[in-house]
Amino acid sequence: MTVEQTTAVRPVTPQERAARAARNGGEPTLEFADRVPYDAYVRASTLHRLQEPLSDDPGEMSFLMVSQIMELYFGLTCHELRHAKRELREDRIWEALPPLRRAALHLEGLNAAWHGLRWMSPADFNRFRDRLGEGSGFQSAMYRQLEFLLGLRDRALIRPFRRHTEVYDELTAALATPSLWDEVVALLARQGFDVPDELLSRDVNAEHEAHPAIEAAWVRIYGDNGPDNHLRLLGDALTEIAEEFGDWRWNHVKAVQRTMGAKVGSGGSAGLAWLQRSMARVVFPELWSARTAM
Repeated sequence: MTVEQTTAVRPVTPQERAARAARNGGEPTLEFADRVPYDAYVRASTLHRLQEPLSDDPGEMSFLMVSQIMELYFGLTCHELRHAKRELREDRIWEALPPLRRAALHLEGLNAAWHGLRWMSPADFNRFRDRLGEGSGFQSAMYRQLEFLLGLRDRALIRPFRRHTEVYDELTAALATPSLWDEVVALLARQGFDVPDELLSRDVNAEHEAHPAIEAAWVRIYGDNGPDNHLRLLGDALTEIAEEFGDWRWNHVKAVQRTMGAKVGSGGSAGLAWLQRSMARVVFPELWSARTAM
């Protein structure tokens, strides 16, 4: 919280709130000595100045603002997943569940944001697409952070940020940090499951294929119907996150099909074909492959 926020947003006790309501006769407060407290906290006036369309087409505002909303959801989901990682690292499974459940709900909200673009046809998009130059969602640094947290790693994808030093350094550090799934695998080892040492020391910069030992661990976990099986609750929370993230990727494919067809992507990729190939990269692979043996 900045100095401006601490001076503009003054804490109010329940007693003060009740006294103010009594003085107002049940009506809301309409006079403030300084900045409106809601705006001081939410920074709504700042948020609503961040939209700068590049064309006169009225539909571009939808595209721009939905993109910004998605960026906020990427950041919020990363915040929750990092919280869960810290809890799992300390073997606090129960405490990791609330941020994981919140992350799934944020991803649900992220998916809902696509509805704001369902009106857009190729003709609609083409009215302002050229103004975007080479700008593409492919270049979202926060989306890369989210992928890295989920265990989807590809060092080549941070190359666009090499000249944006601060962002590049953050992404490089994220690549070198264990993902949420890495922390789950380490937790399983500490919980007494047979996890080979190579899985605990493997290169965190690389994506991982499903491993039979981790599959076997999840088969055992889901075979235990005891009321204190927190690992099963963890598996359920992770499954929901993976499903919501998978839905987002599929919604992205559908949005591209609707607005571009199979045209080349703005960022130089093969567009639709590239997105379809990327969906083959599985989040939390053993949690899915283990289901065949359950």
